[in-house]
Amino acid sequence: MRRTRNAAVVPEGGEVVPRGRTRWWLFAALVTLPVLVLLPLLLVLVGVVLADEDDPGGGRNSDHVPCSEALAFGGAALPDGARPVGKCTLQGFQDTHYGASFRMPRTGVQAWLAHTYPDAPAPETEFCAGDAVDLCLDLGYARGLPDGVRAHAVEVRVVYEDDARTALVRFAAFTT
Repeated sequence: MRRTRNAAVVPEGGEVVPRGRTRWWLFAALVTLPVLVLLPLLLVLVGVVLADEDDPGGGRNSDHVPCSEALAFGGAALPDGARPVGKCTLQGFQDTHYGASFRMPRTGVQAWLAHTYPDAPAPETEFCAGDAVDLCLDLGYARGLPDGVRAHAVEVRVVYEDDARTALVRFAAFTT
């Protein structure tokens, strides 16, 4: 057999046999499509597995800080009789976000808010974000945030717990 210029095979008998057509593109598509679909899913799965469950920021620039630091950023201090819940966090890249949770006596919540933010409006009880929130307060410089506070905004969410004596307070102070 010898090859001619157009790559057709010519056997010894002189009859020209055309070159076979391959379906390489079909094989490439069958291999490439599953890879393109499964690779992003695999990357998301690895990200979820490696994320720290204690970290509300999902692993993005989050550090554990003293609760006094988190509260001070928003112009507050831990009230008397309060116990921190979990770790207080600092997240930041361009903006800074401090978070703290603590339990305190239910009867002291209103007094603590009034003492900490004297120019703030009264806490709301109806239009709080989240179903399980009993009391909320959203502050900014135009809404009662004291001068000299480094945070641009403060959010306080209070949940009255089942024992009728305790309140869970979630505090967030951040820049925008």
